[in-house]
Amino acid sequence: MSGARPYILIAGCGYVGQRLADRLRERYEITALVRSNDKAAALERQGLKTLVIDLDRVRAGASLPQRLDQEAIVYLAPPPAAGESDLRLDRFLHLAIVPPKAFVYMSTTGVYGDAGGELVDESTPVMPLTERARRRVSAEEMTRVWCHERRVRRVVLRVPGIYGPERLPLERLRKSEPVVRPEDAGISNRIHVDDLVTACEAAIENKEARGVYNVTDGNSISSTTFMDMVADLAGLPRPPRVSMEEAQLTFSPERLSFLNESRRVGNDRMLKHLGVKLRYADLTAGVRASLKS
Repeated sequence: MSGARPYILIAGCGYVGQRLADRLRERYEITALVRSNDKAAALERQGLKTLVIDLDRVRAGASLPQRLDQEAIVYLAPPPAAGESDLRLDRFLHLAIVPPKAFVYMSTTGVYGDAGGELVDESTPVMPLTERARRRVSAEEMTRVWCHERRVRRVVLRVPGIYGPERLPLERLRKSEPVVRPEDAGISNRIHVDDLVTACEAAIENKEARGVYNVTDGNSISSTTFMDMVADLAGLPRPPRVSMEEAQLTFSPERLSFLNESRRVGNDRMLKHLGVKLRYADLTAGVRASLKS
């Protein structure tokens, strides 16, 4: 243990995790936990230290670095695609012998279910409608118990749709994939990846941060309005419209699950208590910046 810089483990170092590692690497010693050797090699070429563990098939003898100077674990890995609980997270927690000072878990605003377009905040009871969201509720509870037993500061970030560079629906627009009519489209929420990384950073460094925070830019609009905005800013045709009845027959079950839920997600606690200053509170500015990158 060098003691020169505090240590952070990022579990699941993909679109968000890689940007978080880039943001933190000057001040912390970072290890990125990934599931494949190919991913590890790609990150190591960028100067990141990696650890390869497939949380679906943890081999005997697998272990995490046992660091007493561990500032935080940031857990960004998604749950498995099936089941009622997150067995990946369960296996990970069994490997985490030495507890960190803080455990940051990235969850989803999908745990609130359908609010009929009404406002939800962190005090709103969870009402997950899909298996995917129920796995997230299970994971949140798993982290609560684990952190309580070890006196670890726990922060849960409930995140809506993430957009940013290379994460805009441009291909869907080029293919003229239809969207539901504005009058049928429910309310959804988003966050630019750079602002999500800022929230992760604040969760680590704000020692008063604990509990649940909704991480959104405060712009609650329908997916149809968002698609139209992206199309206009990218110079592409707006997508064709279909009724919700037509969508039920042709859209994928996963896409329908998002359309069947409508809610406005409040971000006051993120702004006032977590201390996040949004770079892209203006959604138009965020989309423009994403197109330029």
